[in-house]
Order: sequence, then structure tokens, then C-alpha cells
Amino acid sequence: MKPYLLVAGDFTKTGGMDGANYALASYLADCGREVHLAALRAEADLLSRPNVVVHRIRKPGGSYFLAEPLLDRAGRRCASGIAGRGGRVVVNGGNCQWSDINWVHYVHAAYEPEGKLKGLRRLKARASRWRFLYAERRVIQRARVVIANSERTRRDITTKLHLPESRVCRVYYGIDGERFGPITSEERARARAVLGLNPNSYYAVFIGALGDERKGFDTVFSAWKILCAERDWDINLVVVGRGAQLVRWRSRAADAGLEARIRFLGFRSDVANVLAACDVLVAPARYEAYGRGVQEALCRGLPAFVSRDSGVAEHYPASLQELLISDPGDAGDLCARLRRWRRSVDAYREAIDPLSRQLRARTWDRMAAEMIEFAESVR
Repeated sequence: MKPYLLVAGDFTKTGGMDGANYALASYLADCGREVHLAALRAEADLLSRPNVVVHRIRKPGGSYFLAEPLLDRAGRRCASGIAGRGGRVVVNGGNCQWSDINWVHYVHAAYEPEGKLKGLRRLKARASRWRFLYAERRVIQRARVVIANSERTRRDITTKLHLPESRVCRVYYGIDGERFGPITSEERARARAVLGLNPNSYYAVFIGALGDERKGFDTVFSAWKILCAERDWDINLVVVGRGAQLVRWRSRAADAGLEARIRFLGFRSDVANVLAACDVLVAPARYEAYGRGVQEALCRGLPAFVSRDSGVAEHYPASLQELLISDPGDAGDLCARLRRWRRSVDAYREAIDPLSRQLRARTWDRMAAEMIEFAESVR
């Protein structure tokens, strides 16, 4: 069997693309393939496998920004050896200048961040974006095989990067159906106890980075200010995520008198447990190539309000259109949707059950098998 090299920053179970890369590496290893990983980090179970070789790249000063050119260089060096043996190389977007299989999780040309960074952080963000745009266009256009994580991503690749549709295949993410299965009442009680949440209240959850406004937390925050001013609004908000704006949002919540209504948890590796403690997810992202957090919430049985043009929204049937947000910046519309949900919590939970079961049936192994089958079918 052909050896494989996967080039990615992290192969970890948490995070969007990190978890997907971990799943692909695990699948190939389970199939008995010789698997090489050019990576900054990898889970211990991958490191312990006899047929997995990790080519570790150090992060200078703990910085991903400074590690990017090192990952590219190390990836190309490893790829030369693997390709010389007839193997295949999987890179992510523009992270490594190698023209074989390109798995695209995010199209930088499709969205320009609207952050409020200042000084050195702003300069760093601009330099990073310029580097991403340049590498993305140069590497993806030369790929033999391009795999997109959604139809949204596939369209962005063909329109923004000008690739013919015939060269791009769409493969949706998978899921760990056991870890993100239906929530029992006992599990919910335990999760709320661990997080210090009221066992008898309702909770909404937002999951996403707080580095800029792409994930739409500014809309969620504005909606919560409106809703919490209403005497009968009894839903509190849990926020999972970190980023340059986290401190500012905590300060704004305190200034607005919402400290008791919004809980900022920062980064969490136990997202499945956080979801178990909550009742609904809000994700009005301005750009979302896929939306793994939404998929995980749905699989756990939580109704998820998500932007209509997010990749994960492609799974929603006509019967769940009420959950799709047309304007991610419209806090008033989000408020109206949440009020309707609050009046019919049980009905919404029952309505998403067929979609929840459908998504749980799509395993990570099924995703990986589709990717490999397509990649190896292309001459």
C-alpha cells in the first residue's frame, strides 16, 4: 500500500480542521498504511502507533505565525521522500507548497476579517492574511486533487481561486457518534454541576474564536442585551472560545450588567460536555466554510441557529429553515427566532431529531474513506 504524508499544524481531537486531520490520520493508520505527519502537535495515541511517523516542527516562541514557514519547509522535505516512493501527500490549503492532494477547510479569499486589533497585532494580522492569500492561490491552483469540506467551500474555490468544478470534490466532515450522541438527563445534570450552572435553567451556547467578528459574537451579544432587558427572558448564555477580543467582551458584559447572564468559559477541550449542559446553540457567523461546532451540537440533540450560507447549513432540510439565519448581523432577527424557540423548546428538539440521527451516522471513517477513494481514482 502507498505511504501517506499529511501536512498540518495540529493533529488533535479538538478544533475544526485539527480534529478532521486527526481523524484522517487515524483512519489511514487503522488501514495499515505507513503514515507520516509533518506537524506542530499530534495526539499521544498517534505518536504511539508503530506505523505512524511524526516529523515534529517546533514553534518559535510558541507562535503559529512564526512556525508557518517552518511547516512548509519541513512538509516539502518530507513530501519529496514520500513521493519518490510512490506515496501520496495531503496538504491543507496553502500551508505547504506541494502539488498533490489539497484538503481545503477554509478559503481566505472568501472573507476579509473585520477585527478591531491595534498596533503590532493589527500588523501581524495583515501580514498573516497576505501570506495566506498568496500561498492559498499558488498552492491550490496547482493541486492534482482538491477536496472541499462543503459545497460552500467548493463554490468559493471555483469562483475565488478560479479552479474548474471538475477538479474539486466535496466531502463533508464526519463525527464521533458515540462522543456526540444524545444527551441523557443524568449526563446533563453532571455537566451542569461541573460547570457550576443552575440545574433547572435553560442555557444557550456560542462556540467560536473571539479574535475578530467572523463568528458573529457581536450579534449574539447585542441580542442578549435586548433579550435580558425583557422580564420574562430566562435563558443564560455560555461562551466557549478565546481570542484577542475575549478580555474586551468580558469587560463589555460587566459594563452592561450581564455578568450573571453571560458566562465566558474560554477554550474548552470538553465541548461534548459543555453541549450536554446546554439547550440551544447560536452561530450567526459571517463566514463559515463548514461549522463543526454546529454539527456537534445537532448530533447531541441541540437545535442550532446558524447562518444560511454556512457549509453545515447544507444539511438542513426544508422543515428546519426557521433555524437558518439570512443576515448574521441582524440582532433583532436573532432575538425573534430565539423567542419562538423559547415558546416551543420541546417541539424544536423533536424537529431536529431526524437530522441529528442522520449526522451521527456519518462517521469520521466514512469521511476518510470517501476522500481516499476519490484521491486515488484521479490519475
